[in-house]
Amino acid sequence: MNCPRPALVMTCPDSYEISYAINPWMDPAAWRRDGAEGLATARRQWAALADRLRELGMAIEVVPAAPGLPDLVFPANAAIVLDRRALLARFRHPERRGEEACFLRFFEDLKAKGHLDLVTPMPEGVFQEGAGDCLWDDARQLFWAGWGPRSSRASLPVIEGFFGRPVVGVELVTERFYHLDTCFSVLSGGEILYFPGALSAHAQGEVAARVPPESRIEASAEEAASFGLNAVNIGRDLVMAAAPPRLKAILEERGYRCWPVALSAFILSGGASFCMTLRLDRVSAIARRDAAV
Repeated sequence: MNCPRPALVMTCPDSYEISYAINPWMDPAAWRRDGAEGLATARRQWAALADRLRELGMAIEVVPAAPGLPDLVFPANAAIVLDRRALLARFRHPERRGEEACFLRFFEDLKAKGHLDLVTPMPEGVFQEGAGDCLWDDARQLFWAGWGPRSSRASLPVIEGFFGRPVVGVELVTERFYHLDTCFSVLSGGEILYFPGALSAHAQGEVAARVPPESRIEASAEEAASFGLNAVNIGRDLVMAAAPPRLKAILEERGYRCWPVALSAFILSGGASFCMTLRLDRVSAIARRDAAV
């Protein structure tokens, strides 16, 4: 008999640190000044996030820490997962490429346990950094796929071919918001919460063409910098590092519940709650229909 299928993945934070800088948020010198206190804070904050997610009904599978791979703690970058199929990431920066083998072993183990049907790496030379740059939109039955600072435009047709679902490319134009999940969130009610300034003019047009004005929630640069957009959405619940007052009011008016969790240690690396998790339970309408037959 198969084990119950986990809803999401997190990575043990024991090897977390900021030992290099591959985005504007990262400051190794500041991390070194904090010494052991930084890791202690990270462990507490990681545990608080995991506790909140479990309270909201999420079963969590934990990836072991790996020495020398501090960003392994951000498994959203590990893969794109839909309909029990996983397309594994290829990292642009050499500092993160060691994660590929760790995540391959982990996902092959999930497959062996019966939690996944197919595990395939991205082709060599095609950079794509997982769900951090590829967000499933259940309301529209398509992927929003970021490209630019990390993932390559060549990844878009690979994603579309692997999953058989439409992919809308979203060009990112700032290193500060280097992954789509830092500035763009797809909500369960069909709304898109995003910071337009992180997107090219063409990408903003793609959003406007597919999402009606009443379903577009625009954040400011300051609100995006709080990492409130980097949220885990579970039904009507949003687990986030911070909820800026204006956005919190808008979201609550639309029927969402905001659950802030202190994640300052991870924001120092440019990540928060969405980055620290990877959903395994996303299912397309086609798969739901086939399962019902």
